[in-house]
Amino acid sequence: MYLLSKEIIFPPVYLANEDGILAIGGDLSVERLQLAYKSGIFPWYNKGEPIIWYCPKERMVLFPKNLKISKSMRQILKKNEFKITFNQNFSEVISNCKNIYREGQGGTWITDEMQEAYMKLHKLGIAKSVEVWYDNELVGGLYGIDLGHVFCGESMFSKVSNTSKLAFIYLVKKLEKENYKLLDCQVYNTHLESLGADEISRSEFLKYLKE
Repeated sequence: MYLLSKEIIFPPVYLANEDGILAIGGDLSVERLQLAYKSGIFPWYNKGEPIIWYCPKERMVLFPKNLKISKSMRQILKKNEFKITFNQNFSEVISNCKNIYREGQGGTWITDEMQEAYMKLHKLGIAKSVEVWYDNELVGGLYGIDLGHVFCGESMFSKVSNTSKLAFIYLVKKLEKENYKLLDCQVYNTHLESLGADEISRSEFLKYLKE
């Protein structure tokens, strides 16, 4: 495992171990985070741990044309009860993603340090959010890193049932309209699979990043 120094570099991604861990240490500076995402690498660690950098062998992604919208979600979309905005309240979105209760999780991986770092990226137009509103109250949303042709999803939250799915659907439709290659979902879970995401190899994912 590679131990990072102050120098803004990462080892070749094929050196990641079986768990996808490539390196530890370093910092969350704007320069390092930009290099990481452009290289297919992302930070993921808990409070009290050193920064852990991942590049999994299998990458969960969604090609916009493969989006699956369930019958129940189509009904919710049809009712048009929620207002969707893009990049209008990033700070509140990341704060909710950090603090929302998640069943089965003892805490959050969005540390104060992470929150501060992504706020800096947002101010530079790199980190972006989707907001879902009901009666002028923020009830759902998501945020991630916009690379211009690939959007790297980071976290989502719901205060009202299905609102994170709404944010996700609206984001994917926007990405498709703007000819993005894919939405990076990082690692497999059944929720993302139900929305149309699937795993591709690390090498294939890196090809899309470089296009």
